[in-house]
Amino acid sequence: MTSRERVKAALEHRQPDRPPIDLGSTAVTGAHVNVVSKVRQALGLSRPTHHVKVVEPYQMLGEIADDLKKALGVDFVGLGLSKNMFGFENKDWKPWLTFDGTPVLVPGKFNTDPGPDGNVLQYPEGDKSAPPSGRMPQGGFYFDAIIRQEPIDDAKLKVEDNLQEFQPFTDSELDHLRTAADALHRETPYVIVGSFGGTAFGDIALVPATFLKFPKGIRDVVEWYVSTVTRREHVREIFARQCEIGLRNLSLVHQAVGDKVSVAFTSGTDFGTQNAPFISPDAYRDLWKPFHAKVNHWVHAHTNWKSFIHTCGAVEPLIADFIDAGFDILNPVQTSAAGMNPKTLKAEYGAKLVFWGGLVDTQRTLPFGTKEEVAAQARERVKMLGAGGGFVANPIHNIQAGCPAQSVVEMFRVVREG
Repeated sequence: MTSRERVKAALEHRQPDRPPIDLGSTAVTGAHVNVVSKVRQALGLSRPTHHVKVVEPYQMLGEIADDLKKALGVDFVGLGLSKNMFGFENKDWKPWLTFDGTPVLVPGKFNTDPGPDGNVLQYPEGDKSAPPSGRMPQGGFYFDAIIRQEPIDDAKLKVEDNLQEFQPFTDSELDHLRTAADALHRETPYVIVGSFGGTAFGDIALVPATFLKFPKGIRDVVEWYVSTVTRREHVREIFARQCEIGLRNLSLVHQAVGDKVSVAFTSGTDFGTQNAPFISPDAYRDLWKPFHAKVNHWVHAHTNWKSFIHTCGAVEPLIADFIDAGFDILNPVQTSAAGMNPKTLKAEYGAKLVFWGGLVDTQRTLPFGTKEEVAAQARERVKMLGAGGGFVANPIHNIQAGCPAQSVVEMFRVVREG
């Protein structure tokens, strides 16, 4: 099968020749830049001095270039907005060195300063006249968001403050998406996954707004979670206004890219911890589900896109509601979390939900297991989750820094060759 034939079969719950493989089509299905660099070397694609591009600087994710896609058997390519999590474009590349000594390329506005205790500070839009919005600890691999919220006065709190980042798309943004979609569809064999933003309600990675110079509203992580209980009607109004803007933008995007896109990443809000959901099913049904349903209804009524939800952790008690809300795809399928046994998930929900992930555990097996253990788990998951289609082979969330390159290569070899 071609990549497009293979993916179509899997997403329609038909058995493909093998499960389609994803690495790097979204910000939650990629790999840290030092892993990408080592995998390239292991496959003979580049020398140790080769500079891999950092395409998502918040998590320091590396570019999965075309030669690497072909070597690993990847079937997808991502299409995203023109600016990254720090609010600048991925262009004007320049060299940078990570704490572990990996030579990389970063965007031109990746403007860092040394902070206290050897930290590295990052700035929104690359503008050092604004307060820093990201901090990488000394010896670290990723940036943490810096909370830049003033004390909250409830009497002055405005819904508009948490809508700063949710605005109608400009003509230039739509032109970017149109041009990129046309090129990817025409010039590559891959299936396009669109990440258009704006429809992830309360995504905690976005709440601190690392991409805004002076964010307003509720921007502290703890304060946001507390507010979903203590200020629920205020949060509900934020979601309602965000949903209106998001639906208008999806309509504009569809006019620009049409059905060249096959999958739309519509929600990245995490609802699970390692042991249980963050929230009760009743809370999900009250605050989030109505807006998820509106977005997914629009997607299914106006496009051929499949709707993709990313949520980590032990979310099994919410899965029936995700399906009822119209999601087609669940990622990352964190099988190490409570209640997330892959055999049970496939039996209970596999007829209606595509499992995008769950291939190998990135908490334990991939970083610390032997190559044989990695292969055994990959083979088991392909058999278990891939039966009858409805499975995309991707590890559980992004591959973390330090994972052995040979284990990564072996994981994808098993999917390709059995």
